[in-house]
Amino acid sequence: MTRPRRAREAVIDTELLRQLLRELVAMDSVNPTLVPGARGEASAAEYLRDFLRRRGIHAQLQEAAPGRPNVVALLGPTTAAGAASGEVLAASAAARAGLAVVAHMDTVGAGNMTDPFTPQERDGRLYGRGALDIKSGVAAMCAAALALLRDGVELHRPLLIAAVVDEECNSIGTEALLQRYTADAAVVLEPTDLRLCVAHKGYAWFEITTQGRAAHGSLPEEGRDAIRMMGRVLSLLDALDRKLAQQPPHPRLGHGSLHASLISGGQELSSYPAECRLQIERRTLPGESDAQIEAELRGLLEGLEVRDPAFRATARLFASRPAYEISPEAPIAAVTAEAIREVTGSAELCGMAAWTDTALLAGAGIPGVVFGPRGRGLHGAEEYVEMDSVYACANVLRVLIQRLCATLA
Repeated sequence: MTRPRRAREAVIDTELLRQLLRELVAMDSVNPTLVPGARGEASAAEYLRDFLRRRGIHAQLQEAAPGRPNVVALLGPTTAAGAASGEVLAASAAARAGLAVVAHMDTVGAGNMTDPFTPQERDGRLYGRGALDIKSGVAAMCAAALALLRDGVELHRPLLIAAVVDEECNSIGTEALLQRYTADAAVVLEPTDLRLCVAHKGYAWFEITTQGRAAHGSLPEEGRDAIRMMGRVLSLLDALDRKLAQQPPHPRLGHGSLHASLISGGQELSSYPAECRLQIERRTLPGESDAQIEAELRGLLEGLEVRDPAFRATARLFASRPAYEISPEAPIAAVTAEAIREVTGSAELCGMAAWTDTALLAGAGIPGVVFGPRGRGLHGAEEYVEMDSVYACANVLRVLIQRLCATLA
């Protein structure tokens, strides 16, 4: 039997990767949906597009919302004619890649960080907002693609690289990407400490409203206190969270959980509050459905109404994202594990408590895994990425791309 012929090996330009990461961290791309008035991703997107074009990758901007563009490049055999004309694909049909590599450009707010957009390097770490989450992944993805191009590695299956907007909030960037592109498999870059993530939690957001009756504070016989009613709800939610923690854990994700996030009610000190609103987050596991969780909450409220006929409350689901899981034996997981072992010597499997865009890709029929560099301070006051892990991440992507897109059968 004739073994597949491997494409020639490419070499990552670590200095180019480092400089690109520094430039990206220096650009404020705070998500404007999270922080009203923030600058958003446009400047970073335009810079990244131009950076890639100057080096031979015909990247394009794809607007997910006004002023919020993804940076997208489709490399390989299907793009030869398009690259010459500046048109990657027709808008009427989705372009299919053998592999999609996706990372997000947006960041959370800077909070009380000191010089959040001034990249600083100390002891092998690069500090700054977005350094770990996940501009390091954007830089690693681009460095891997540029290494293949520079060293003349011919792609026999298309490669899609995408730097998307808005992952930190509503994922409009990935949703827009999926309207025009598809792939046989995907790697979503997020901080995983160079481990291979094959599962992550989902979430469901609910608003619970208790109904009281407004009245003057001196007239207790006429008033009904909606805030005190919500206190009963909070007590039951506390018990439900303890119950979730006692159930058999998922082998990689542990337990489902819930917490009270926002609460409001009342109008002034001298009045009985007519209404109280509570927004909660329920972190979900693979196999749990929105309908199941909503029924669970409604059951708690109905129980309170049975015990107290004066109690009135409603529950409304207003947003959710599904949990995700892929078998470690699935082709994309197995080949990514091989690439990680080749570069680092071992491949550890893990799950993530946070949600990622991988679930959206899976919902569009694209199986994927999550992988990325090592560091600390996600969304915190001091965020850093370990530079050796960024170089390793880029090399893993290089090996993976060559295995899936540049190897001749």
